[in-house]
Amino acid sequence: MLGSIYAMVGVALTLSIGVLKFLNFSIPGLFMVGGMATWALIRAGVPWLLATAAALVVGAALALVVERFTWRWMRNADAFVPLVSSMAFLILFENIAVVVWGSDLRGLPRLFASVDWHVGYLIVSVPQLFCLVGSVALISGLSLLLAKTRIGRALRTIAEDSETALLLGVDVKRLVPLVFVISGLFAALAGILFAINYRQVHPFMGEALGLKAISAMVVGGMGNVWGAIVGGLIIGLAEVLSIQFLGADFVDIAVYGLLLLILVIRPTGLFGGESSMRARA
Repeated sequence: MLGSIYAMVGVALTLSIGVLKFLNFSIPGLFMVGGMATWALIRAGVPWLLATAAALVVGAALALVVERFTWRWMRNADAFVPLVSSMAFLILFENIAVVVWGSDLRGLPRLFASVDWHVGYLIVSVPQLFCLVGSVALISGLSLLLAKTRIGRALRTIAEDSETALLLGVDVKRLVPLVFVISGLFAALAGILFAINYRQVHPFMGEALGLKAISAMVVGGMGNVWGAIVGGLIIGLAEVLSIQFLGADFVDIAVYGLLLLILVIRPTGLFGGESSMRARA
């Protein structure tokens, strides 16, 4: 379950890098917004299905705001300018959440009955298993969108060369916001799943997760959608197993040590090389 969360945020980052060559640092902020908006709406008495749908809408809307003030206005500036402005959005989202909801850790009520499968020494939570399967299904759908549809071909053309895409008649100004919306939806949904399953949220929950999602993206191979999900599962397993066998103090050592080891052995990541967006262009 934890690996699937990292994978979804990693895919959102991968889509941004693979198509736009732009590391969108606002994505961890959208993850936080998804989780905290869900908590706030449920606390206000909104049914959880409507609360999650509303949180997704908020995530998509904020992703469009980021697109307008980072990519659209600053795409012709130096490469680092959109990156820094997206980081400013992360800080802005966090501080708005602190002003509105405070900085304390907030708890969600249990939304599902506790249903577990016991397989030997393993305890498998059925709701978490459904979330894992759902995240894999969504990423599979995104992969099919990129590979089989006209929009996917257009996005791969932009990933290959945006100037050539314009010459070929691709409406770049219409498709770039779509990339931001899809990334925002994946990030917000990851935040919602985290909030529902782990039942806790706070305004800075995106920062640590964002670093591990970037690690998952690098482990899998930057620009590769399926690499991101494999990397996410590896990072998630490394974190949980290190807690089990070494203790919570060794989590970061295990995760980032694994990242360093993989980069030493294979600097391009496990599925490195050409990105999945450009490879079929």
